[in-house]
Amino acid sequence: MIRKVFFICFIVLLTVIDLRAQTVNLVFVSDLHYGITRPHFRGRDSVPSYTVNNAMVQMIDTLPRIFFPADKGVQAGKQVQLIKAIVVTGDIANRQEPPVQPATASWQQFIQDYQQTLHYPLLPVPGNHDVSNAIGSYKILQPKQDATAITGIYNLVMKQPIKPAQFNFEKNKVNYSRDMGGVHLLFIQIWPDSANRLWMEKDLATVNPKTPVLLFVHDPPQGDVKHFINPHGAHDMNAQDKFENLVDERYKDTGNTSTLLEQQGLAGFLKKHPNIKAWFHGHENYCEMYDYKGPGGDLSLPVFRADSPMKGRDSRQDEYRLSLQVISFNQQQRRLTVRELLWNLPNGKYGWGQQRTIQF
Repeated sequence: MIRKVFFICFIVLLTVIDLRAQTVNLVFVSDLHYGITRPHFRGRDSVPSYTVNNAMVQMIDTLPRIFFPADKGVQAGKQVQLIKAIVVTGDIANRQEPPVQPATASWQQFIQDYQQTLHYPLLPVPGNHDVSNAIGSYKILQPKQDATAITGIYNLVMKQPIKPAQFNFEKNKVNYSRDMGGVHLLFIQIWPDSANRLWMEKDLATVNPKTPVLLFVHDPPQGDVKHFINPHGAHDMNAQDKFENLVDERYKDTGNTSTLLEQQGLAGFLKKHPNIKAWFHGHENYCEMYDYKGPGGDLSLPVFRADSPMKGRDSRQDEYRLSLQVISFNQQQRRLTVRELLWNLPNGKYGWGQQRTIQF
């Protein structure tokens, strides 16, 4: 009888463990911008980035103990419990325009907050500021180049670590993938330009077409004109053209305002890979959950844009709108839920904001 009871309890325990294993929770943040200040934060003025980020880190540290809202999403009404990793879609360091500190100092502060304090696996990609610090800019930087942040990102996720002095923009791309809970996660540097899409094709060739894929990049699907290679003259970075040469694709459109031609290649790629189910990005610094329709209006890809603790379009003026996102997916249920967590409400409280659930 005792053996039978023990066996039943053991089966129940295995079932609970299996159910937990089916759901993966990720914390999604972006545009941390170490090296600058916020106008106001918790009763203080000109608050440095390491103070604000550390406050967000303290909220992340409490996440496993809080409960999701009863919103019918994945794990609704249940305790968060397990955080698998923290995703950071770039701009860890701010561009080192004087008096902003060098990328070396910013990277050290980031590691102190997000690795030494939290101890969760980090899944970062570079943002335009991280890359500009490494390769230089038409703007005045001091020093002119500092590859510490981008090589730090590279060394966290790639198999062959390099030193900042060894960084080669052409060779050391931060493109990688991870498999979690039956879902394939793709992490791409800046934006899926034509060169990055070649790498993605090779990676996705190893993935079952029925496996859901989530894409994490810095830029939105529309891209950013100034991030492409300068199409004019010597194709260099200069203050007149204001291109930053951050991706390997030369700008093809006209007027320096539209990316319709650049998006056509991307749209064709997304249509070819319908198992790409969602796009996550930063760069524009506010929380939004929307659909990317493509240049021809014939796509409908769920997109999730993250807030910035330092440069938030809305949260920079109203600190109670500071937010991060929690991504929860369950491959067996074929569902993904993204929830906005307002982490800096009055009196040290938090609250749940926007939410979206999609079917795989």
